[in-house]
Amino acid sequence: MLEKIKNYHKTYGKHPIVQDLRDVRVLGLLVFGIIVLLVSWSGVRVIETNYKLQQQIARMEEETKLLELENANKQLENNYYKSDQYLELQARQQFGKAARGETVLIVPESVALAHTKDLPGDKKGKEANATDKPTKPFYQKNFEAWMSFFFRPGTSG
Repeated sequence: MLEKIKNYHKTYGKHPIVQDLRDVRVLGLLVFGIIVLLVSWSGVRVIETNYKLQQQIARMEEETKLLELENANKQLENNYYKSDQYLELQARQQFGKAARGETVLIVPESVALAHTKDLPGDKKGKEANATDKPTKPFYQKNFEAWMSFFFRPGTSG
């Protein structure tokens, strides 16, 4: 075993890299390089942590602004509910009240709807119209066309 160590030392001890590592200057540069890498890595980690914290702060500030706006909106809504204008509208809607000099007319729904006209883009008017046929998908129309072509009534095959 001792001879293996001696042979190993003789074989690799004269290698140029091993000789360079024995020089104090090379060892100093190697240690300095390792220290520079560790300091750089530490700096990168600090920068990354600061970036993440800045993102969290920005997000929380935006959430705070949003909550403040919602709070202000609720405050305005509460002020509206306390106003005389809101109370007057609710009295008109719920109790059929009117202001001085006004007359309340109650019209049955059937009479009111009888004098209305459907708007061109109104979907409810189209659905209420019984003459309109429901549109079928293309593939169903195509299938029915082929069936009527092959199995026409009145033709013998």
